[in-house]
Amino acid sequence: MSEHLHGTDRNNQQAVVKRLSWALIITFAIFLLELCGGFISNSLSLKSDAAHLFGDVLALGLSYIAARLALLPPSSKRTFGYHRAEVLAAVFNGLTLFFLAGYIFYESYHRILNPQPIKSGIMFLVAIVGLIGNLYVVFKLHSFSKENLNIRAAYLHIIGDMLGSVGVVAGSLIIMTTKSYLADPIISVFIGLIIIYGAIGILKEGANILLEGTPLSINYDELKSDIGKIEGVLSVHDLHVWTISSSNLILTAHIKVSDQSTHQSGDILGAINEMVRKKYGIGHITIQTECECCGKGIPCGCRMI
Repeated sequence: MSEHLHGTDRNNQQAVVKRLSWALIITFAIFLLELCGGFISNSLSLKSDAAHLFGDVLALGLSYIAARLALLPPSSKRTFGYHRAEVLAAVFNGLTLFFLAGYIFYESYHRILNPQPIKSGIMFLVAIVGLIGNLYVVFKLHSFSKENLNIRAAYLHIIGDMLGSVGVVAGSLIIMTTKSYLADPIISVFIGLIIIYGAIGILKEGANILLEGTPLSINYDELKSDIGKIEGVLSVHDLHVWTISSSNLILTAHIKVSDQSTHQSGDILGAINEMVRKKYGIGHITIQTECECCGKGIPCGCRMI
């Protein structure tokens, strides 16, 4: 018996596409602002944040395309559709973050050796505007970031931007009060470390999905035990749980039941489906029943499902 929740998945995916489109537009606008402000003020931390934002614009664009692809219907060649495009986009985004952080560290090293004068007033005003824009995008993406890896990758990009903007604001205030230009490259290093931290988490979860690992949100032993507690289930084996996309989990399993009618077995399968959907959020469930007397050479009247 198999059960699917295509309508709910599609509605969620459409909402994801809408949120990503707004995030992409706002992030691009902030990028242009910080890039111009970075050159005018000669602030490396502002340029670094702009570089991070440029990476985010590319990442959000890729995430948006992947989310659109995920809306395409399944076909005879792609029976699960294009949901994995989101995972591939997230992994690619995670990898690009490492290169971006490396560039920021390189530029920071040279600025620490040779501090340069900065127009801290312009740096401060641009960073404040960027911070407000990032806060808005974080608010728009937050609710979906827990359910969708593609959104989470974009969300962590923006969180990095937000913290980077906070760092730039702090750096500009330090420069204004102490006249020490070293605060600028030091804040840039801080931004780079934030970027790397987010990238590691994205790559870890993306690799787990691509390797067909048990979803990080699922306790395998607890799930197997819960299925075994359903009335009428004698044992559970060949239980597999994996991820097509972060909001699209799949479960298959074999359960052993006593010699009984198809109707009775159907009630057991219905109870399992309801429990697994509500408690674990798994929408694609396929269960095969096996009679306890089958395979033992004992005559029985069971009808398999």
